[in-house]
Amino acid sequence: MHRAFCSLRSPVALAAMTLLTLGCAVGPDFEHPPSPDAKSYEEGALPEQTSSADTPGGDAQKFIADKTIPAAWWNLFRSEELNKLIDEAIKANPDLQSAEASLRETQEDVYAGEGALLPEVSGNFGATRERLTGAEFGENSQSIFTLYNTSVTVSYGLDIFGGARREIESLVAQKDYQHYQVEAAYISLSANVVTTAIREASLRAQMTATQDIIDNEKKQLDLLSQQFELGGISKVGVLAQAATLAQTEATLPPLENQLAQTRHQLSVLAGKLPNEDLGVTFDLTKLQLPIEVPLTLPSKLTEQRPDVRAAEEQLHVASAQIGVATANMLPQFTISGNLGSNANALNQLFSPGTGIWSIGGNLVQPIFQGGELYHKRKAAQADFDRARAQYRSTVLVAFQNVADTLHALLSDADTLKADLASEQAAQDSLTLAQDQYKEGGVSYLSLLTAEQTYQQTKIALIKAEASRFADTAALFQALGGGWWNRMESHDSDTTNALDSISTIFQNGDKE
Repeated sequence: MHRAFCSLRSPVALAAMTLLTLGCAVGPDFEHPPSPDAKSYEEGALPEQTSSADTPGGDAQKFIADKTIPAAWWNLFRSEELNKLIDEAIKANPDLQSAEASLRETQEDVYAGEGALLPEVSGNFGATRERLTGAEFGENSQSIFTLYNTSVTVSYGLDIFGGARREIESLVAQKDYQHYQVEAAYISLSANVVTTAIREASLRAQMTATQDIIDNEKKQLDLLSQQFELGGISKVGVLAQAATLAQTEATLPPLENQLAQTRHQLSVLAGKLPNEDLGVTFDLTKLQLPIEVPLTLPSKLTEQRPDVRAAEEQLHVASAQIGVATANMLPQFTISGNLGSNANALNQLFSPGTGIWSIGGNLVQPIFQGGELYHKRKAAQADFDRARAQYRSTVLVAFQNVADTLHALLSDADTLKADLASEQAAQDSLTLAQDQYKEGGVSYLSLLTAEQTYQQTKIALIKAEASRFADTAALFQALGGGWWNRMESHDSDTTNALDSISTIFQNGDKE
């Protein structure tokens, strides 16, 4: 697709259309890379839905092909706290603000570059006090006078071979590249907030489960201590339970540390210092797993991934630079004119008889530059090959991201189902072991084993629940995050106007 080479300002567009009559731009016309001919993201057919488990966050997720991703996809988790934090992060995150500032910078570079399509006009004014003698004319005389001069100079470089237009094309592509970098930063920020909030919720659930286990083990220790005092058991059982309790309590501080670090990360993502109150906390039970998961068609993925679009614009920049390097090897045409007035008194400027003018043209054809221009063109062609390879690499990684997250969602659902069955079995085993131990039917070692198994399966179940939420967010990010559905009025107006001017250039190049 041909990009716009000028901004919305009508003088630039008129000058550009005038230049089209002088010649076409040298170098390759950029063509949009075709999408990979892929029918699916993985080998074999993708199941229509995941497996399910009878637990919170265990619903089966259905993959809806070619359904668009909402711009605010995090709303699908049905969490007001999450929505609030992401809104704050979008407003205050410094990385996103930095990317937006870079976009404004590249837009101004485009405006500055468009000046090459217009004449350069400068005004001059000077005053000189001079003393001349007639010695060189064989006269013994001298004169002292003041000379005032003012003039307007116009210089216009004819872009016959389109080097200036290719340079502007490159600047526009760099601006578009930065636009997609902003979109990528936006998606990355929202996804990081979501996954970090899910990690907080998971850690809180693990801490709650660990504390419940600690409370139960304390009760068990109290019971064993009473039995020991009554002579019902040996000291060995009491010490073993105390050791088990200590081991379980030792798992709590690392969870607390991870929770603190997670909260610090959320603060930084939201543009706050770690000591500032976020005003929200996250709980797994208050998050809703999206049941219908939009799935972009493979043929559309390259259009919807901002990193792929950014890589495409880098390829576009490299393509335009070949044209610039080629034009630099060809003749450069310049016309210039000067109109002004010279007078010996300031009030006589522009009076009859004081006018001066000049007009001229200039042609410069590089003849020998030590191979500099030739090799710069070869370098530009090599850079295009590099950008093309980088684009292909970005596309491959994009497809890999989607394939990995799809597989992860299927695996997460199966893991959650298995972990739920394991947790329920461990719970039943622990209850039975406790009852049998009270009746003397099993050894204390069997009871300890049942306690440890239940603790492990309980934590594993919580982690499996959190993984489904986190990998769902990762899939939304891998599919592009729905940025194309977030319409901003000024971006929309600018895009429409630039597209109309792009059509003018495209038609002119065809001519």
